[in-house]
Amino acid sequence: MQGWVSPGRLVGRTRELGLLYGFVESAVAEGGARLVVGEAGVGKTALLGAAAAHAAELGARVLRASGVEFEAEVSFAGLHQLIAPLSAEVAAIPPDSRRAVGVAMGVQEGPAPDQLALTNALLALLSAAATESPLLVVVDDLQWLDRASATLFGILARRLDGTGVGFLGVVRAGEGSIFEDAGLPEIAVGPLDDDAAAELLTEAFPELPPRAVRRVLADAQGNPLALIELPTPGGPAPADPGLGRTPVGRRLRQTFARRIEGLPAETRTQLLLAALDGTGELFPAISFGALEPAERARLIRVHPVTRGVQFRHPLTRSAVVDLSTDQERRETHRRLAMRHPADSERRAWHLAEAASAPDEQIAQLLEEAAMKTKGRGDPVGAIDLLLRAAELSPGADDHDRRAMFATYLGADVTGNLLDPRTLGAGRGVPGRSVESAVAAAAYMVNSGGDIDTIHRVLLGALRNVGQPARGWDAPLSEIVYVLQANCSFGSRADLLDEYQAALDGLGLEPPEILTLLGSTFLQPARLAAPSLPRLDEAIAGIGDQSDHVHAVRLAIAGMYVDRLAGCRNALWRVVEHGRAGGAIASAIKAFALLGFDSVLSGDWDGALTLADEGLAFTARHHYRLLGGFLHYDRAMVAAARGDRAAVCRLTDDLVGWAAPNRIGFVLQLAAHAKAVDALGHGEFESAYRHAVEICSPATVPVHKPVALWVLLDLVEAAVRAERMTEARAHAADIQRAAVADLSPRLALITAGAVAMTARSTTFRDAFDTALATPGANRWPFAHARIQFAYGERLRRAKSPSEARRHLTDALDTFERLGAVPWATRCRAELRASGLTVADHAAETPDPLTPQEREIADLAAAGLTNKQIGERLYLSPRTIGAHLYRVFPKLGISSRAALRDALERLSSPTA
Repeated sequence: MQGWVSPGRLVGRTRELGLLYGFVESAVAEGGARLVVGEAGVGKTALLGAAAAHAAELGARVLRASGVEFEAEVSFAGLHQLIAPLSAEVAAIPPDSRRAVGVAMGVQEGPAPDQLALTNALLALLSAAATESPLLVVVDDLQWLDRASATLFGILARRLDGTGVGFLGVVRAGEGSIFEDAGLPEIAVGPLDDDAAAELLTEAFPELPPRAVRRVLADAQGNPLALIELPTPGGPAPADPGLGRTPVGRRLRQTFARRIEGLPAETRTQLLLAALDGTGELFPAISFGALEPAERARLIRVHPVTRGVQFRHPLTRSAVVDLSTDQERRETHRRLAMRHPADSERRAWHLAEAASAPDEQIAQLLEEAAMKTKGRGDPVGAIDLLLRAAELSPGADDHDRRAMFATYLGADVTGNLLDPRTLGAGRGVPGRSVESAVAAAAYMVNSGGDIDTIHRVLLGALRNVGQPARGWDAPLSEIVYVLQANCSFGSRADLLDEYQAALDGLGLEPPEILTLLGSTFLQPARLAAPSLPRLDEAIAGIGDQSDHVHAVRLAIAGMYVDRLAGCRNALWRVVEHGRAGGAIASAIKAFALLGFDSVLSGDWDGALTLADEGLAFTARHHYRLLGGFLHYDRAMVAAARGDRAAVCRLTDDLVGWAAPNRIGFVLQLAAHAKAVDALGHGEFESAYRHAVEICSPATVPVHKPVALWVLLDLVEAAVRAERMTEARAHAADIQRAAVADLSPRLALITAGAVAMTARSTTFRDAFDTALATPGANRWPFAHARIQFAYGERLRRAKSPSEARRHLTDALDTFERLGAVPWATRCRAELRASGLTVADHAAETPDPLTPQEREIADLAAAGLTNKQIGERLYLSPRTIGAHLYRVFPKLGISSRAALRDALERLSSPTA
């Protein structure tokens, strides 16, 4: 055990042990999580053992798991290790939780559990295990956990506060583990200082000559494992001049290699079985008598009861594998494959590792395992298996099909945006199959490629399908989905017509989600109304949706008909999964969808927070198109708040790459932001010209669904630009299109357009009708603009007192939103109505935005985040994010200090 010199004592680790013991004592009482981070051999595992021993002394139950370098591709392998000792507790948890765990582990059939459901099930299981005594979960080598388990553990670790369950993980620094960016509290473990290193070496090897001591200290560089292992028999001589020219990890590997080379052949064979197995469940398949020389050489431990084999250090396991030949590894994998059921993922994986040449039977097993893995909620594992299946495919078409579908899943789900031409290895030609076409198109779509090129690739593949004999399989469904998205992004009638003709040519009824997207997302103004009951039913069940991809697509189907509020919780689950390193591309889409809803619903600070985090993802993974959507959110908030420089910068960037690639949707988003910016600054003719870029030649063109977001801006700009003929024509077109039937927001917009264009004898009734629209206050910016227009008309109609009521309400909303240009114009109208209004912009600025101030006031009054969210139509998470920014602005660190801080803010001279 690296770093130990005597039982119960670790040299030079007083600080680290103090931190660990303090965490353990807190965790077994209240719950919580910590990461131990350091380089290889620095003593992380020894510290973990000391922490586990301390927990046991406190009466806690300790569950252990470990990442294994050679089975990181086996889906939920880490979860299996953790749950294996909890069979009694699994039987006692609720049936839904039991099913979620069983499906994830592959021991039960059923739909894939949603990540939240699986996290909750695991938390319920651990909580059940902690009922009789506290529980500490310790996981070593997190960097080698399979991606599905790592994502799950990452989400779980952030939810343990207050549960009585502790999580303590070890991760090797610099290995690219998702835990390094998980945001969990860390305990960093560095090399020992010179005094501690000398003490450890002297106590371990008291008879080592001084010259050798100096050499080992220089070579080990404070690494405890190196200090213990380098001077031992079988290690390199301390005076070896070449030793100092190699890294510590490599020197240690060489040390272990020398010991392994001195073992009997049968011992090395058994060691290789243990190294490549990863389950620790080889008994009775392994010869423990043959392993005794390895135990004596301090390479492994064999548990006296379970007979499980544990390598003393991961470098030992690596050295065993490094010293084996290709033939030995293949034969070992073949033996291991026979220990697993015929249809299991592990059997397929071991057979693949045993293969020395393409083998269609194994490739088919891997492909089937990949689809099962994807169905269990692990798309990353599915991609790995599909790529290996492609490698083992004897036929070029099968290779192309499997590799390209893996590439597509990477682009659409996991954030691995790769040009599929780099993966074909010269065997398949992109475009020859549905899989290769959808992979190529997904790459081009997400990287902001040319719309017409993408359309030709997808349409050609869809036409080549003819009438598919297998019906709607996964690749066919995906190619139709990407084609729908491309038609939306192109926003041209000819793209829609060609898509519809190709779809009709299939002669098959599409799956429900594609039908919904084809109406409510692709052509909402023309086709959405009959589909709304089915969409509402699907969104009502979105909390039970296990597939992140499907949840995102349901939200996309609801975005233009204002159903995103019902999808928010599901989208936040997708975001959380992406934050933990899972479905990253799906998470970026969730950021964009949540941002669209936040812009329309007036949560502008929340929209900026979403955009900031989402853009960090898009930059890291090169998703230009999705990044464009988030830049639109920023541009819209900047436009409404009067930041003209930001609007100009953001829209110029959008137009710069969207125009050459004919991405009409992005150009329309840019035009929308410009229209709102011009409206706010009184440039009404300019605002009208920008709005008709989207709504021309018809007010609600069926091939431009984003027009449903621009209708109020179009009519208001026309009215204020004194284009009343056009304004009334637009309002009439909006009524004829019956978009008011699609959502309360569109009902408000339709009624507002009618009111703004009403004649002097009818405008009062028209405005009253608009403002009485049920749920109108869910869209505060649109509602306030209609109130503002009503107040203007009333003032001009010589009804100043009535005008002041509507103008005052509008001003309150504009100030709360920070819509400075509208607030300024509203104050001018109020002054014209005879009311003296202070210009808050000229006063000492409040460090809080209007929305932050309102949230802070409600929090100071004792409302919970949930209660504040219900009042302001925001999520509790968004309220928490606002308060997180408020506290440092006010110089406080807790909710309890809010009241006094706000009083000081209101009375600066007090």
